[in-house]
Order: sequence, then structure tokens, then C-alpha cells
Amino acid sequence: MNIHDANRISIHEILAKLNLVPKKSQSTKFWYLSPFRNEKTASFQVDLKTNRWYDYGEGFGGDVVDFVCNYLKHHKEAYSKSDALRWIKNMSDDSVNLLNITPIIPNSDKDDQALIFKKSGAIKHLGLINYLNKRGIPLSIAQKHLKEVQVLNKVTNRKIIALGLSNEEGGYELRNPLFKGCIAPKAISFIRGEIPKPQSISIFEGFMDYLSFISQMNGKPLKSDAIILNSLSCLSQINAFIRGYGYDHVYTWMDNDQAGQNATKMLDNFFNTQEGIIHKPMNKVYAPYKDVNEWHMSKQ
Repeated sequence: MNIHDANRISIHEILAKLNLVPKKSQSTKFWYLSPFRNEKTASFQVDLKTNRWYDYGEGFGGDVVDFVCNYLKHHKEAYSKSDALRWIKNMSDDSVNLLNITPIIPNSDKDDQALIFKKSGAIKHLGLINYLNKRGIPLSIAQKHLKEVQVLNKVTNRKIIALGLSNEEGGYELRNPLFKGCIAPKAISFIRGEIPKPQSISIFEGFMDYLSFISQMNGKPLKSDAIILNSLSCLSQINAFIRGYGYDHVYTWMDNDQAGQNATKMLDNFFNTQEGIIHKPMNKVYAPYKDVNEWHMSKQ
């Protein structure tokens, strides 16, 4: 078996052989719990049309061979491409389908290109309000930061109504109880604090974590600045918002899972190169809970 043949095997079927089943689907996109770490929210996406995968928790993806290399590495086995091809050949049989797939160059925004912005406004939809209540976020706090956003999926021709947080590139990060997506381009969100030129900044993974922290402060806005990553794949975007802005402390609120630990380590390495900046991971505040929102909900 060569790389071309291996990449024509359905990732969906390989995952099934590993006893992994999708937690949700949307059109040709299937979401799984990541095979690379323990998590409660599915962040590993497979596109049946392109036969490619992307792990939003880790910030990388690829084709079938890339997946197997990472899978073998995760299980502390030899993980060269030759090792991956041997593994694929051993697990393959007549029931594994070869797909006719045109290679597609990876695009970080490919999963959200089908969403067309229609309109936005104040949060009024009862389903969204109930969703906020379940996550422990008062509507009064959400209204200050989020919009009710309506988008159209041009592939399915279905309307989607979701909570939306605008980002620094003109897109929106979208959430509702059954949907997680983005109006491209995907980017971080920067929130200015109440104090001009503050000495500190906080970095959160997602907007629910940020809103949870504000809720814990009884709705009082942060005096310092804040960045919401919206995805760990956006980590590299923080440089332009931190370098040379006079911050001396950075507080990070990453998830208490492997992806969050990796992100914290990457942030630590970056801040070690920035003179005068002290990095303070805040994970102990919400341990043993997975993230800030889970910790916040435990206090309701």
C-alpha cells in the first residue's frame, strides 16, 4: 500500500474500527471526541467530502496518513509514514472503502465557508436564553458582549440562529445548544478593559469561559484587557496584541485537559521571550473542573 491508496481510505471507517463514533454531524461534517486526549466536548472533526480531519483542540489536522502518524505517536509507537502505512495495511480489509477524492489544500476557514451572515441583534430567542441559563450566564451580562446572529448554511439551505461574539477580523464565533461554528474569518476577540493602558491582560479559550468569569464577578467588567482565543488554533494571533503594549502580567485560563496544558506550555514559552512580562496560569482556581464555565456552573 502506498500513501495515495492509504489516503483514499475513509477516515470515518478507520475511526469506527477504533470504536469511535460521531457525537454530532452537520451536512458532511462529523464531530468526534478527540482520539488524542480525554475531553467531554467533541472537537475532532471529519469532513466526509474531502476525507480530511481537523482537531480544533490541538490546532492541526490532515489526511489519513497524518491521522495515523499522530495516533501512533499518541500511543507511544513508531510513527513514521512507513509505520503508518504498515498499520493501515494491517487493519484494512475488504470492508474498508476506497474513496474517489480530489486532493484539497487545507484551509483553516474551510469548515465555515458555507455560513452566510444574514443579520444580528439583541438576544431574544428563547432557546438561546435557556442555553445561557443552563451555562449559568445571566442574560444581562450576555447582552453586553454577544449578539443573536442569524446565518444561512448555503449547503443545506437551513437557517441557524446562534449566540455570536464578534472577532478582530470581522467574523463571528457562533454557539447554540446544538451548533458550534464561525462566520469566517476565524480570529481572536479583544475586549478593552475599563482602565486605559492596564498593566495586565487575561486570555480565555472561549467566550463562555470569559462570561463565566464576569458572572463570578457579579457582572462587574474587567479593569484589565482580555483576549478570547475562540480556538487554540488562534494562539499565534495574540502576539500583535501583547508585544510592546506595556503589560507586565498575563493571566491565562486554559482548559484543564491535555490540549489546555499544551496551550499553557506554548504560552509560557512565548512569554519567556517577552522582557518584563510575568505569566500566571490560573488553572488551579477552577481545578478539578475542566474549564472556567464548568467551575462556574458548579457554584450555581
